[in-house]
Amino acid sequence: MKNIEFLKENGVDIDKSLEFFGDTESYNENVRDYLVSVHDNVEKLVKFIQTEDLANYSICVHSLKSDSKYYGFNKLSDLALNHEMKSKEKDMAYVKSNFIELVNEANRVIVLLKEYIEGQDEDKKEEILPNEKLYTTKTILVVDDSNIIRNFVKRIFSDEYNVGSAENGEEAIEIIKNNKDNDMIEAILLDLNMPVLDGFGVLEFMKENDLLQKMPVSVISGDSTKDTIDKAFEYPIVDMLNKPFNEQNIKMVIEKTLIYKGAK
Repeated sequence: MKNIEFLKENGVDIDKSLEFFGDTESYNENVRDYLVSVHDNVEKLVKFIQTEDLANYSICVHSLKSDSKYYGFNKLSDLALNHEMKSKEKDMAYVKSNFIELVNEANRVIVLLKEYIEGQDEDKKEEILPNEKLYTTKTILVVDDSNIIRNFVKRIFSDEYNVGSAENGEEAIEIIKNNKDNDMIEAILLDLNMPVLDGFGVLEFMKENDLLQKMPVSVISGDSTKDTIDKAFEYPIVDMLNKPFNEQNIKMVIEKTLIYKGAK
């Protein structure tokens, strides 16, 4: 890889990003995931704009916004934020007329990162392998449509636990169903804002099947509005963590959730 100064010279807010990753080594270990994420999100956005699916467009562009902020690509994050707000307002005219600007900035980021990585396998997918449906060891399940968040949690806890993952609520429910009769899921870290089925859908399923004490849940969300917080705490969750967060934040929430499991 090139020296991290290469990114700074090209306007990337590395100093702010390292507040999340902790050091340059961790940033570099995960930057390929972000490259894949930008590419994949742009492909999804194209599909959603073609079908005028603003609900899923909003969720996808929210992920692009958050991931870009973590890695210091503030311009792309700001553009994605504008698209998120306008898509939530059902402003298709804005989304369509400003879509090329968003895509052009995403492509600039992709080119810059490819140069930073110096031609290494930029299309390498995340290291997390597809979930086995039935766990046989103690597991922390991370449910988030961002592969960056899933890999981040895995890096922190994989020495002590199996870290399973799901990209949306529907996949999470399938995993939960397959493990409801064992005692292997020690904690669930659940994003609220996901495509296909959101986190509230997962919480409702777990409530209806009396699983929230057996598999304690802490919520992560980029939406810190009072309505969202109040709605989340209508369920017996352990805690709620707002994005963006750092390694210390996530350790505290997971450890609190594991303690809750041990107390039951």
